Amino acid sequence: MPRLIRVAAAQMGPTQKAEPRAETLARMIRLLEDAAAKGAQLVVFPELAFTTFFPRWLIAGEELESYYEKSMPNPQVQPLFDRAKELKVGFYVGYAELTPEGKHFNSAITVGPDGEILGKYRKVHLPGSVEPREGARFQQLEKRYFEYGDMGFPAFRGAPEWHRPVMGMLICNDRRWPEAWRVYGLQDVELMVMGYNSAAYDPNGGTTENEEIRTFHSNISAQANAYMNATWAISVAKAGNEDGSGLIGGSCIVSPDGVIVAQAQSLEDEVVVAEIDLDAVRQGKDKMFHFASHRRPEHYKLIVEQVGAKAPV
Repeated sequence: MPRLIRVAAAQMGPTQKAEPRAETLARMIRLLEDAAAKGAQLVVFPELAFTTFFPRWLIAGEELESYYEKSMPNPQVQPLFDRAKELKVGFYVGYAELTPEGKHFNSAITVGPDGEILGKYRKVHLPGSVEPREGARFQQLEKRYFEYGDMGFPAFRGAPEWHRPVMGMLICNDRRWPEAWRVYGLQDVELMVMGYNSAAYDPNGGTTENEEIRTFHSNISAQANAYMNATWAISVAKAGNEDGSGLIGGSCIVSPDGVIVAQAQSLEDEVVVAEIDLDAVRQGKDKMFHFASHRRPEHYKLIVEQVGAKAPV
């Protein structure tokens, strides 16, 4: 008997720096309701969904701290949790986390249809720099505003209503690193969920990559890694022009064969839905990527022993 679940990618259009948080939350609730009306049982939101992508700005003090969530849920975001529970819909959402110990992480959680948190993840592969680039109109300061994730890549079980899939979470740049996917693959992952805020072009004048190639790279990262780890994947953007800085869209739902089965067509708030059969992962897991039969970890030592590339002498 197939293990069917209806899932949704809830792409968000741009969130301007001046947009009130209550307005952003209202948009998210509308997306959730739209997805539920289409039968979705699990809705995936983007990275840093409750705010603009603030690492593009050099900010400090109270302004910077205003972007972080001290708990999850909290009074500012509780209406999303309440509405999801009323609709019996679970969700993944990314946010900026401030821990009780004063640490800052780029984090995500997956919440079940009963409103309980099923899993938590902290972004491992932080892009950008600690120090701002002199003279740059926009920055990428994730290394300044966040610490590297300290939880590794913990797989977890989804809700009974979803047939208890083995799930994993990633955030933005993580999806480009096959090591992250493979760690989840070695935990028998069946459904990967991830959000991103990826620049559509170099806002400071670089011309080597445009929106088309960056969207292609985003797609192929999800497609190739879903195929090589025989898992479903839901990859969701915050897209469009945020205060003059463009973000790619391309939110998609990818099969274990690496095929995009549903994809957003705009750079605005948009919901795309697909019914997926979790047992479709068995073709890959039991044949081409049957790890127990084919992996040779004794030859993979460089992956964990070395960081930078070193050419042979």
